[in-house]
Amino acid sequence: MPSTVEQLSPSRVKITVEVPFADLKPSMDKAYAEVAKSVNIPGFRRGKVPPLVIDQRFGRGVIIQEAFNDSWQGFYGAAITENNLSPLAQPDVEVTKLEDGDVIEFTAEVDVRPEFELPDFSTLQAQVDPLEVPDTLVDQQLDVLRNRFGSRETVERPAAEGDIVTINLLASRDGEPLEDAAAEEVEYTVGSGQMLDGLDEAVTGLSAGESATFASTLVSGPLKDEEADIQVTVTKVQTSELPDADDEFAQEASEFDTIEELRANIEERLTRIARLEQASQARDAVLETLVGQVVLEVPEHLLTSEVDNRRQQITEQLGQAGLTIEQYLADVGQEQTEDEFWADLEERSGQALKAQIILDKVAEEHSLEVDQNDFTQHIVRKAQTDGVPPQQVADHLKEHPHHIEEYMLEIRRGKALAMIVESATVTDSNGSVVELAKLHEDGTYGDPEVQPEDVAGEVAEEPTAEPAQNPSS
Repeated sequence: MPSTVEQLSPSRVKITVEVPFADLKPSMDKAYAEVAKSVNIPGFRRGKVPPLVIDQRFGRGVIIQEAFNDSWQGFYGAAITENNLSPLAQPDVEVTKLEDGDVIEFTAEVDVRPEFELPDFSTLQAQVDPLEVPDTLVDQQLDVLRNRFGSRETVERPAAEGDIVTINLLASRDGEPLEDAAAEEVEYTVGSGQMLDGLDEAVTGLSAGESATFASTLVSGPLKDEEADIQVTVTKVQTSELPDADDEFAQEASEFDTIEELRANIEERLTRIARLEQASQARDAVLETLVGQVVLEVPEHLLTSEVDNRRQQITEQLGQAGLTIEQYLADVGQEQTEDEFWADLEERSGQALKAQIILDKVAEEHSLEVDQNDFTQHIVRKAQTDGVPPQQVADHLKEHPHHIEEYMLEIRRGKALAMIVESATVTDSNGSVVELAKLHEDGTYGDPEVQPEDVAGEVAEEPTAEPAQNPSS
């Protein structure tokens, strides 16, 4: 099966493939059999209609088309392998010659990985934030635990600082209530300063059933940053009594005998989390450094397709939320115009595609493979991220098997990135070297019993452009 390649650009080729009809015969036989099973022709049993009769009734061209549709991917794949090409997308296929009984020729235009040089990974350098677990963070976690064992009591008196009030909020302007600017049964700790400016002063001194009005700036929703009159009504006032952070509390709330042991355990857990966050930051920093050093032009067709898909996804999500781009950007506090937003999206899409192309080449050159354990661990991690049982992810793959290839690509790229990060020099802003080789998945240090790719993590997926979060991030 001869094939030729025409280089249309550094990253796009046209493959011409000639397929002898003898190679098309299995698919032709299959097409005839499928048609024979689906039609009723007098004088013939279902499934036993001869090919000649099918040609006369439906035309031989229909059979050839069905046979080609069934087989072209195999011929195309063989041509890709024969010519050592690395396609980056689905090809545009066109039949250019058809000589019945002799040969069928088709062309396939496709974006391919361009040639580029990889740097020596040991020369890569990246900097991350230092590992810090301040006492205030330990105190916060301890307070969360104390709150679980604390008690509340409803009181019949005016609210004071530290009390927990249940409130209703209604925003208005010129006496007219504002749409989508109301909230009911909201719990708020007086004096925390965590909601609207002026709220603490307004609720202080109010008893259940009493209201007050104050002027403030809205902090969320379609009217974010706009001035409004806020009516707050207190429906309940409660006091919260927390247990003392002492040995008795430690024994009641944990397996530890002393509060010092409990605090040490909290600090150790927070340290493990901080190590994993630092490792994730290192991964992103090293990848950004690598992408910046590689001279590589992302194929235009590939980039256009990616940007179009993302634009459509964002537009649909914003439409479902009843928001325009301008409203969304104002809601999340982004100081961008719509044009700047889309330009930023295109820039980030290009960088993400460039990173994928680089990692695929690294994985290929180092013969990185994905085994069953890699796949299983990936499913477990994805289930943890999505907050669902692993079996649910596995069942989804059974229903949508095309996602398996996507998972395999993610895992393979993750292995490539882990290998790169292991070779790079990563330091924190204090100048200390960050050791990643012995970091386990739970954030502990020890002998490298797990593979480096389990530590450095997988390639972070580009943001899905969910408007509820931040489509521009």
